[in-house]
Amino acid sequence: MAELREEHGRRRSRIAAGRREAVERQHRLGKRTARERLDLLLDVGSFVEVDLYRRGAGGGPHTDGVVAGSGTVDGRRVFVYAQDFTISGGSLGAQHAAKIQKVMDLAVATGSPIVALNDSGGARIQEGVLALHGYGGIFRRQVAASGVIPQIAVVLGPSAGGAAYSPALADFTFMVRDTAQMYLTGPDIVAQVTGERVSHADLGGADVHGSRSGVASFVHDDEESCLEGVRELLSLLPDNNLVPPPALPPCGAETDYRPRLAEIVPVEPNRPYDIRSVLAEVVDDGDYLEVHEHWARNVVCALARIDGHVVGVVGNQPVVLAGVLDISASQKAARFVRFCDAFGIPLVSLVDVPGFLPGTEQELGGAIRHGAKLLYAYCEATVPRVQVILRKAYGGAYIVMDSRSVGTDLSLAWPTNEIAVMGPEGAVNLLHRRELAASDDPARLRAALVEDYRSELMHPYHAAEHGLVDDVIDPVETRAAIARGLAVLRDKRAEPPRRKHGNAPL
Repeated sequence: MAELREEHGRRRSRIAAGRREAVERQHRLGKRTARERLDLLLDVGSFVEVDLYRRGAGGGPHTDGVVAGSGTVDGRRVFVYAQDFTISGGSLGAQHAAKIQKVMDLAVATGSPIVALNDSGGARIQEGVLALHGYGGIFRRQVAASGVIPQIAVVLGPSAGGAAYSPALADFTFMVRDTAQMYLTGPDIVAQVTGERVSHADLGGADVHGSRSGVASFVHDDEESCLEGVRELLSLLPDNNLVPPPALPPCGAETDYRPRLAEIVPVEPNRPYDIRSVLAEVVDDGDYLEVHEHWARNVVCALARIDGHVVGVVGNQPVVLAGVLDISASQKAARFVRFCDAFGIPLVSLVDVPGFLPGTEQELGGAIRHGAKLLYAYCEATVPRVQVILRKAYGGAYIVMDSRSVGTDLSLAWPTNEIAVMGPEGAVNLLHRRELAASDDPARLRAALVEDYRSELMHPYHAAEHGLVDDVIDPVETRAAIARGLAVLRDKRAEPPRRKHGNAPL
């Protein structure tokens, strides 16, 4: 028995250590090994591995290029797999896929989040259709787990071909600059087919997906900060859709008045400000985790806590495109709203929106369809919802940003709010164009008509008088009013209609 145990220990150590030259090559590329990454992600000593001895077709190295199992993050159970680029470039074959599918099934069965550390050249060419079949089984499980357990993808190297779809199906995707690339067809194939020469970074690097395609939710400079970011995100997410997100003790938010809120937002509707300054005053300790920070920056989506409870915040950003909604902003906010609703995270909407971005590029690009995604997401949401109108809320964009008409539970407004079909100048130009054209002093007449329009239809209490705003509040009360509203709504129960599923305007 002693000899067997000794041999057993040597074998496990040898498998875990990997080939020295391959490990050294990985380090030279500025990348950690799969096991080193898991050590950074998980609590010390918590990792429990499965299928250490599994091998690919025709033998090959143990583990078949993926380390899989479970561990804890801040004491909470998560399931993980980390592709091992030192073995066959992390390529996916039948046994490799079977290991991933096993931990995915265990994650769903136990109601635990799953984190995928991706570093793979794609399907293993030698295994042909078996590799493709393996990917299909992973994708099917991801879709089945969507809205049931949180799914987080971390791209730490190449994620090419079919491998790129797994991060795209995840709830959140992290990427590391300089080492991560994600694309369906690489630069060589692009050059062969189109004649276009492009680098790996320009085709599918972290900054491309973080700022242009919107595939990457978070972009980090190195693996350490990236995996620490994953831990931070997990601290704000529930284990599954049947339990609430982890809460902290209340911190007195219901009586916390913030004088600075009366100074941040200019009264003048056309003067810009950073909505993140408002967000920092509203949430606990000014601490929030912004999702898609560099993509569609005219809307801000963030996870935070208010009085210890996790919330999702959506806010128009006046310093970028005046805070208008466009195709990308609608997609970004819609996906975030749907995630929060799926996992029982209440929604807070900070509204200061002049409308949808006009122009042929937007219209021909499907702005109507993409805007409808956000509309659909809010209409479908059954979690507690609080809307705060800070300044402008014009036209269809007002409706889309969780207005009373689409089901918000509590609508609050500042005394600076302007809710209307359009701005007063545009309205006057349309309604009184003949009078203005015939006037001897059109500028003076226009100013008078604008003032009349404001006083009759856009004064801050007009919507409240018609029951479309529940209260007009002092800006300094905003944090307290939101906290009180969420406390009232905490036990909200809303059953969706019985149906297989809706037909979202995808």
